[in-house]
Amino acid sequence: MSTRFHTPLCEHLGIEHPIVQSGMGRIAGPELVAEVSAAGGLGVLAGLLVPPELLRAQVRRVRQLTDRPFGVNLWLHEELHPPVDAASIEDERIQAVQTVLDGFRSRLGLPPGEQRVASVPDLADAQLEMLLDERVPVLSVGLGNPGAALVGRFRDRGARVIAMACTVADARALAESGVDAVVAQGSEAGGHRSTWVKRSTRQAAAIGTMALVPQVVDAVKLPVIAAGGIADGRGLVASLALGAQAVLLGTRFAATRESTAPEFFKRAILAADGDATRITNAFTGLYARVIANRFLSDYEASGAPVLPGLIQANAAQDVYAKAAADGNADYFPVLAGQSSGLISDLPGAAEVVRALLGEAAAVRL
Repeated sequence: MSTRFHTPLCEHLGIEHPIVQSGMGRIAGPELVAEVSAAGGLGVLAGLLVPPELLRAQVRRVRQLTDRPFGVNLWLHEELHPPVDAASIEDERIQAVQTVLDGFRSRLGLPPGEQRVASVPDLADAQLEMLLDERVPVLSVGLGNPGAALVGRFRDRGARVIAMACTVADARALAESGVDAVVAQGSEAGGHRSTWVKRSTRQAAAIGTMALVPQVVDAVKLPVIAAGGIADGRGLVASLALGAQAVLLGTRFAATRESTAPEFFKRAILAADGDATRITNAFTGLYARVIANRFLSDYEASGAPVLPGLIQANAAQDVYAKAAADGNADYFPVLAGQSSGLISDLPGAAEVVRALLGEAAAVRL
């Protein structure tokens, strides 16, 4: 089974199977990462906004749990690296956002929000230095172009660099930076759109996986990892047929025992059909595919603006925290993709890897 699906990229990354787990925030902690890597895939730790020393502890925890290669995912989006200064945002814009959020707070029994909001901490450079110091095997860049200089520094430490793109143009830019592999993220994918400049509309850079993957394969002459709408062995076989050398799964691994997602988050994925998700910037200020809920519908109906990348999330953090404490998926960002319609159980992450391989081996082309 492993021989049939072993690709040159597997050899390059030092993994047995062409299966990569997405480093999504609130989901990818050390236990999930280690389980996927120990099963022969590539587990990827979520690094977004994790303080460098806590992230170092998580890296070391993964190494306690497995001796197999793993990665760490960071964002290098233009609104986060460096972060937008929240003090530069007009009072009227913040007030318009807080007025809508105060309606949600009233429903949840929370007091009104603060007039001002906090900036996003500037952590990426310190995180990168820590990862270099720890000689993490793989740097995964979710929203951003690492650039040739940073790629070279990681290469000098024996690390591989993979980065995500939603368009052929962005994939070409990543190839020029010298990354080891490009993740072609189709519009079906859950979580944030992997662009490093926020697009003008939710429809921009929204190309389906079946169309995007072969175009990227033809364009970059690098190993390509397919992402978006993949949750079983059929998706693995289809991706390989399109020219990809591996698949990246987020929503499927979010709904596993080792995922750090709240239980209500996992149950929302199980209950969702494939048409239950939408792309929105209402939750974080950046476009992401989520399971539609009351927060999303009421916020968009209000016509309120959104704040820049993740400052929007800071403004609504008390709403999300209360919803999480109450197990209330109506006011929480449940990031998930269209593959939710294929997911109906909560297995262990290693079971997902084995099931993907078994299902793929049974597919008749």
